[in-house]
Amino acid sequence: MPQPPAPRKALGRPPRISREEIIETARRIVTDGGVDRLTMRRLASEVGSTPMALYHHVRDKEELLVLLLDDYAARTLRRPELPAHPRERVLVAATAVHEALAACPWIVEVLTADDLMSTSALWFVEQIVDGLVACGLSPDRAVHGYRAIWYYTAGEIVVRATAARRRADDDRPTYREQVFADLDPREVPRLAQVAERWAPLTAEDTYLDGLRALVDGLLAPR
Repeated sequence: MPQPPAPRKALGRPPRISREEIIETARRIVTDGGVDRLTMRRLASEVGSTPMALYHHVRDKEELLVLLLDDYAARTLRRPELPAHPRERVLVAATAVHEALAACPWIVEVLTADDLMSTSALWFVEQIVDGLVACGLSPDRAVHGYRAIWYYTAGEIVVRATAARRRADDDRPTYREQVFADLDPREVPRLAQVAERWAPLTAEDTYLDGLRALVDGLLAPR
């Protein structure tokens, strides 16, 4: 006798995903390949879902980046003990931000868009602005001072991270090294004098020295 057809398996719902899983996967994508590698389509594929399902948890890529910022800040930013002098408070707060971001340069890629920020990091911004005001700047000039400190901090991290990535990808002499090897001392005598030491000198970590000089300049009487 013919056998009855086997019952068809019901198609179940796709596996449920959580916001925590989305953030963790997005963090892995940007850590491995940078912010440009993060798309809603790729993220959906990585978590075994569909882009439409992701939109139940995050509105768009911009909101996802904000969640990544908050997640990173909550895990890594530690409020340091602040000194009494306001100038030193500015230095300590800015250095704490620099140390946290230098360990994860892709965060700076996101923050340099200038319209995304982590609310968890606002305490550090407050300390810098308040410290500058306590040193005699008007609130408006203190905001400008914070911006200068941020540009210096972000730029230092981006330049170092980009240079490190290029060196890791290609061990041939860089274009700068080739140019500096053939400098004409009659045209650029001072650069020719330090050409052989240029690479190690510029590789030194002088962030704090530069930060001190910047803050001193911001606070100098006008």
